[in-house]
Amino acid sequence: MVGGVRKLAASFVVPGPCGVAVRDRLGHLTAEDERVLRAVGAHQGALASGDLKARCADGLEHGAGTWAARKRELTGLSSSRIAGAITKATHDQWALARRCQAAHIQNLEAGIKTLRHRLSLPLGEKGTKRAAGGYRSQGEWFRKSRRLAALQDRHAAAVADWQAGRVRVVRGGKRLLNTRHHLAEAELTEARWRQRWEAGRWFLAADGESGKRFGNETIRVTPNGEVSIKLPAPLAHLANAKHGRYTLASTVAFAHRGAE
Repeated sequence: MVGGVRKLAASFVVPGPCGVAVRDRLGHLTAEDERVLRAVGAHQGALASGDLKARCADGLEHGAGTWAARKRELTGLSSSRIAGAITKATHDQWALARRCQAAHIQNLEAGIKTLRHRLSLPLGEKGTKRAAGGYRSQGEWFRKSRRLAALQDRHAAAVADWQAGRVRVVRGGKRLLNTRHHLAEAELTEARWRQRWEAGRWFLAADGESGKRFGNETIRVTPNGEVSIKLPAPLAHLANAKHGRYTLASTVAFAHRGAE
């Protein structure tokens, strides 16, 4: 038995959070604000699309050298921080596509295994709690055998893509892309769909940097809601503040504020 009384340590104040994530919407944009945001988003979105294409072309041959080369190329067309944000987003998107590809292959393998098992059983054989039984009729057996052949073809194609490091990625989203062929069902006009498609492919983001005022050097949000953006080099002529920055006339209002 341990005797004695435990000694209490001296009290201390827990430091506050070193960073926060802010998500809000800009309302009542001026015509100039909208023009600049559209120009920046479209310019950087085009860079992001080209970078994703290059990353997909590298496949499994990608390495630190190819990453650095892509970032250097993007830096001349934007800035070092924007290039870093674009290449990071590209790698995250490629990695997500690879994980989805692996999950798709596993699902196909599970389906093939189940079909093979049920096709191997006599017609009408009852199943158990652990495994399904045979098919109920010759017609159903035939249809499922065709289904098995189709899944095997899809599995072979998916495995070949996996081994080659080839992924299928759509900037803007596959669902929105396919909506283009079903505008009436989606209750969209071609012009409205085009608006959504272009907006979905824009890129205007930046990761936070420790020790930087108001978030980072690329996008700054002050405590009173003022937003300023570091413009990429080709759009520096649109700046309305020092050091190639554009300050929006519109501000954001935070729904939650910390104690003063």
